Amino acid sequence: MSHSMVNHRITIHKASYVLLLAVCLTPVIGSGTALMLGFLFTALFGNPLREHAAKLSKWTLKCAVIGLGFSVDVNQVLQVGRDSIVLTLVSITAIIGLGEILTQWLRVARNTGLLISFGTAICGGSAIAAMAPVIKAKDDEIAVALAIVFALNALALFIFPVVGHYFNLTEQQFAYWAALAIHDTSSVVAASASFGAASVALATTIKLTRAMWIIPYTAIAGVFWKSEERASIPLFIVGFVLAALINSEFPQYQSVWSALSAGAKHILIMTLFLIGSGMSLQTLKQVGPKPFLMAIILWIIVSSLMLLMIIDGVI
Repeated sequence: MSHSMVNHRITIHKASYVLLLAVCLTPVIGSGTALMLGFLFTALFGNPLREHAAKLSKWTLKCAVIGLGFSVDVNQVLQVGRDSIVLTLVSITAIIGLGEILTQWLRVARNTGLLISFGTAICGGSAIAAMAPVIKAKDDEIAVALAIVFALNALALFIFPVVGHYFNLTEQQFAYWAALAIHDTSSVVAASASFGAASVALATTIKLTRAMWIIPYTAIAGVFWKSEERASIPLFIVGFVLAALINSEFPQYQSVWSALSAGAKHILIMTLFLIGSGMSLQTLKQVGPKPFLMAIILWIIVSSLMLLMIIDGVI
């Protein structure tokens, strides 16, 4: 095969990837479809822009979350924070504690187990990214935790709406369940979207209010690991709060804020394509069964208990 033909194929490969990425910005593609489309493209043809996609997805997710802030009333954020402080403290601590028990039982590497537990307890990839430098996690430990979280997020997009409709959950009930039991903010928003706009707004608010607890828990971990690293509040959370403040203080520009929020949802769908294309069969094989088993058991226990408590009216 000539050099020019090889270059031509590479160009077509990259162009096809970029075209699919652009299509995800349109209303044609949904959240779950975007994630699977990205994964299937990489599995069948490979990701021609893997490094660029990984970097871009981090920024687009943050931009999407900030944009979604324009659909949230800051007073609601404060109310949720006040009302759920006991639930948040108890649930996060219990999940991390249960994760530690499962880590020791299944003999999973301690750092990997803690990253998975922390990601399950608070907010997936963002929590893992914040905790990793504090406990001095290695690159492969971080990669394993992230791969597992992304895989479970993909499952959540399909499983949660089906279960939610089966139990006839209200928009508010599903918002609480999604925010408390799904790892990443992006997947929480995507799953709750199937229940309506009110569910999306409340789920996003609960999840991002929960994400604020990254700081005290990483600080505690730093004491136990004797780490010199200091956790800081992720800027995208600050941006989300500022957007919510702007939306609350200037309601006369509601049409502008609604447009920004709608644009953020399309960016979020594009981000899910990027995340899906960052996964590969080889990465999943390298994870091994034990960390996956630990994460699945922890997730099933957390999801089931949260659902039962919501149905019974405890939450």
